[in-house]
Amino acid sequence: MRTGLFAGLLTTVIATLLGVRAHAGEPAGGTEAVIATFSIVGCDPATGEVGAAVASMYPAVGKVVPFVRAGAGAFCSQYHHNPQFGPKALVMLEAGMRPEDILAALLRDDKKPDYRQLAIIDLQGRAANRNPTAADENGLWWGGATGRHYAVQGNTLAGRTVIVAMAAGYEAAEGTVADKLMAALEAGDHSGGDHRGRLAAGLRVAKPGVDGLWIEIDVDESDDAVNELMKKYKAWKSK
Repeated sequence: MRTGLFAGLLTTVIATLLGVRAHAGEPAGGTEAVIATFSIVGCDPATGEVGAAVASMYPAVGKVVPFVRAGAGAFCSQYHHNPQFGPKALVMLEAGMRPEDILAALLRDDKKPDYRQLAIIDLQGRAANRNPTAADENGLWWGGATGRHYAVQGNTLAGRTVIVAMAAGYEAAEGTVADKLMAALEAGDHSGGDHRGRLAAGLRVAKPGVDGLWIEIDVDESDDAVNELMKKYKAWKSK
């Protein structure tokens, strides 16, 4: 009886967490879309800074793929993007659930689990990603990797070198989480990025003591989105 009661209570708690809406300043819900892109989530456990960066041929991609919250972590939903996953993932991160358990919870009753590409990281630097194994030919090349305090992932890429370059760029960069995220995004872009082009990019970073997002920079439509995003980021740093 006690075991059954505990299981029932746990189910209720998870259901409640999944029903909580996103905090203000985070992407709102909407319809699903196919978002071919490459992205990275990363954190610094020592400072509590956490963030995500993304680039794609999908317009205004920074407003739909990354979800970031101080005191919780970061999450990206792409390829067959589900806008409801982001707010749910942040609530579960905030509750202390492990990244791998959160991905399992999100996909448990999902009707298209093999079309999702997801990435998640908590404030301890524990990261996980899930790739779209059922991606069609237009979604190739896809893949991902996790490393020390980060996860990189992408689909519709020029090739595996994009993921390798992003991981190396993050690890080699010095400075803040934002510096490292931008270095990784730039490295991926220089390695070919989304093989269809460079329309949009975005950066989101949160840190303790700052309400909402600390950094929120977007390039919604451009011929060279990542380089333009880097210029905007450098301008933000110089303030």
